[in-house]
Amino acid sequence: MMQQYLETKKNYPDCILFYRLGDFYEMFFDDALTASRELEITLTGKNCGLEERAPMCGVPYHAVDNYLNKLVSKGYKVAICEQMEDPKLAKGIVKREVIRIVTPGTNLDTLALDETRNNYLMCIVCMADRFGVSVADISTGAYLVTELDSARKLTDEIFKFSPKEIICTQAFLMSGIDVEDLKARLGITIYTLDDWYFDDELCRRALTEHFHTESTDGLGLGDFNCGVIAAGALLQYLIETQKTSISNLTQLTPYTSGKYMVLDSSTRRNLELCETLREKQRKGSLLWVLDKTKTAMGARMLRSFIEQPLIDIDEIELRQQAVAELKSNAIAREEIREYLNPVYDLERLISKISYQTANPRDLVAFKSSLSMLPHIKYIMGDFKSALLCNIREDIDVLEDLCTLVEQSIIEDPPISIREGNLIRDGFHEEVDRLRQAKTEGKTWLADLEAKEREKTGIKNMKVKYNRVFGYYLEVTNSYKDMVPDYYTRKQTLANAERYITPELKELEDVILGAEDRLVSLEYELFCEVRDKIASEILRIQKTAKAVAGIDVFASLALVAEQNNYVCPKMNSRGLIQIRDGRHPVVEKMIKNDMFIANDTLLDNHKNRISIITGPNMAGKSTYMRQTALIVLMAQIGSFVPASEAKIGIVDRIFTRVGASDDLASGQSTFMVEMTEVANILRNATSDSLLILDEIGRGTSTFDGLSIAWAVVEHISNPKLLGAKTLFATHYHELTELEGKLSSVNNYCIAVRERGDDIVFLRKIVRGGADKSYGIQVAKLAGVPDSIIERAKELVQELSDADITEAVHEAKVEGKSTKPKKKKYDQVDLDQMTLSDTVSDEDVLKELKEIDISTLTPIEALNVLNRLQSRLKNRW
Repeated sequence: MMQQYLETKKNYPDCILFYRLGDFYEMFFDDALTASRELEITLTGKNCGLEERAPMCGVPYHAVDNYLNKLVSKGYKVAICEQMEDPKLAKGIVKREVIRIVTPGTNLDTLALDETRNNYLMCIVCMADRFGVSVADISTGAYLVTELDSARKLTDEIFKFSPKEIICTQAFLMSGIDVEDLKARLGITIYTLDDWYFDDELCRRALTEHFHTESTDGLGLGDFNCGVIAAGALLQYLIETQKTSISNLTQLTPYTSGKYMVLDSSTRRNLELCETLREKQRKGSLLWVLDKTKTAMGARMLRSFIEQPLIDIDEIELRQQAVAELKSNAIAREEIREYLNPVYDLERLISKISYQTANPRDLVAFKSSLSMLPHIKYIMGDFKSALLCNIREDIDVLEDLCTLVEQSIIEDPPISIREGNLIRDGFHEEVDRLRQAKTEGKTWLADLEAKEREKTGIKNMKVKYNRVFGYYLEVTNSYKDMVPDYYTRKQTLANAERYITPELKELEDVILGAEDRLVSLEYELFCEVRDKIASEILRIQKTAKAVAGIDVFASLALVAEQNNYVCPKMNSRGLIQIRDGRHPVVEKMIKNDMFIANDTLLDNHKNRISIITGPNMAGKSTYMRQTALIVLMAQIGSFVPASEAKIGIVDRIFTRVGASDDLASGQSTFMVEMTEVANILRNATSDSLLILDEIGRGTSTFDGLSIAWAVVEHISNPKLLGAKTLFATHYHELTELEGKLSSVNNYCIAVRERGDDIVFLRKIVRGGADKSYGIQVAKLAGVPDSIIERAKELVQELSDADITEAVHEAKVEGKSTKPKKKKYDQVDLDQMTLSDTVSDEDVLKELKEIDISTLTPIEALNVLNRLQSRLKNRW
């Protein structure tokens, strides 16, 4: 037995071998040491002909899934070596084979998987200046392939899919991508494969044989030379680990990153799309707000929408129309959601069925899910929007499969498929007979005994049984002469004879073999039913995708209705105009509807860049993030939190919000910040949206200010970049750029001063702030009063510093800016505008105090506009 073990282990050196011995899976030698440590189970030993006992540990076969999942979650591969024959019938050593290799990216156990997200396996091939990337989720049948031309794009793709496992060439490890960082941040297990997996001819052959095509061009892969190798290597790896045909991968979908909005890893984290930045929790993310789906399939599709916003206006508008129709038909929508509630995860159920791991209860869940489909399809009959009509057409009610399971599998079957009691009465004649034989055998024998007594006249004839001869008719010697010719003598005793008849022999076979035969036959019939369902995988997958679609759009419609969202008007002119925009997450976290809405205006001309000033904690970051989230929501087809929104398509969203030391790689806060800024400036386009917060704050004031100033100049220049940008800063000197750069406008967060205290009004208003209120914020944070008082003294002393003069001398677009007299205090005006009461006398008094000789024409217009607003909007 140990020789057999060692031979098997030799073929799977990188796996922990679960070796089936009776009721346990045993591990030996190094595998036992590893498993006992990771699983916290007792390490024992076994005598196997060596000088010392071999280390050994084991887990019960009926509880193997828990132990298996624990090892796989830690990044281990596990090979399952199963007994391939009944030990009672085996001659010599029991035949064993590895039936499956379980890895983080190939685990099919639904208890170990998050039903709301895909469990992706990614294959990466590096060739010259290109990367081939293929991803698959064998639990749902998703299978994708693409090619990328830079390591940065590859990193973004990895963060987008967040695979559990990456298989790759050795070249990937030397591509410059920080593999250890990926492992730490995303919990990815990375394996390099042998070179033969990536042989071009083998990869192409694997794909064409799997999809039954003449060439890879028939799969739409003519332009994906590197991608073909990645997809082929991934398919071969799956076949190697699953030890079966991967029948649920029915379609390989080529895609290009240009079809979707680009979101790099920093943006995904900062915008908290699917999890929060610090706690990594779903609550507090955009997904948490939008996800009211009823099915696991819908939850995964919605996540993919958020991770891959569209950039095609026509596709976006199709989604909007679907959401709008479901929003306006609340009764039909809620009926559909009620019918979706009992629907199980059809995608993962059909995968388990196709891999022959589904148990009887999975089939019952499958049947109950299918029973909801006719109702859903009927309700959708009145919908008119193109996308909903397409979804309705794609829903196959699968009545034949539902009926098959209904007729074959009992309502409450056991989990095990080898214990019998699976098949419904009336489905199979032999099962009914065997089940009857099992329960009514004694009655049959009594009836036979009575019949034979009457037929032969032998009154003391009895049907008896022993283990050697089985069932027989016993006749005493006094009646021996009355025995019919068709009786066959089986045994002679001193005072009796024992006989067998064809009918009794038949009953014996039925009764004695009934239980074993029944269990075996029920297993065979269950497998037939399961295989019949698996043969219809294309129909089921298409229906599952359609059900996920209606679930997603119903969820988005419900969220839009509950939260008072509006349908954004999409445009390709680059105009982003949002009225009363709200942060979708923050407004849900704040109680009593206290969120303050704000407007946003960005375009490709005079409103390209907004410089936003104001104190910390006032809401600058919230405002900028809400703008980015509203744009992203619009491009996934969702309604948005605003009273009105016009959204120009953006190809990328970049965020630079906060930074921290990366000591492990020797990078300071400022280095991390500058690296992110460099990435943005090199990869952004004129159609991108940039969210930049506190550029240059990680170094000295003069250096930081100079960098921030230069960055704004670069972004504002259409010949260099010309991207729409929200730029938050504490460098108030940057407000000088309004009027100097035609596309720059100043905004600030309104505050109200009450002596030494401040009140945040959370309102974005035109103009720039001239101070940061840092000391007041420090006071709010609880900094000791002695420090606050000393800080006030120091700030007064430092206020004479010549920073402003230096900024005024800086050249903007070739023009020299000279020092000016003190401007009209725009922030003070904003505070006055937001005072509790306004009278005509107050406005007249302010007008008298304004030195109009120091105002530029634009400043004068702003002052006039605000004073007029005060009179119209009295607080």
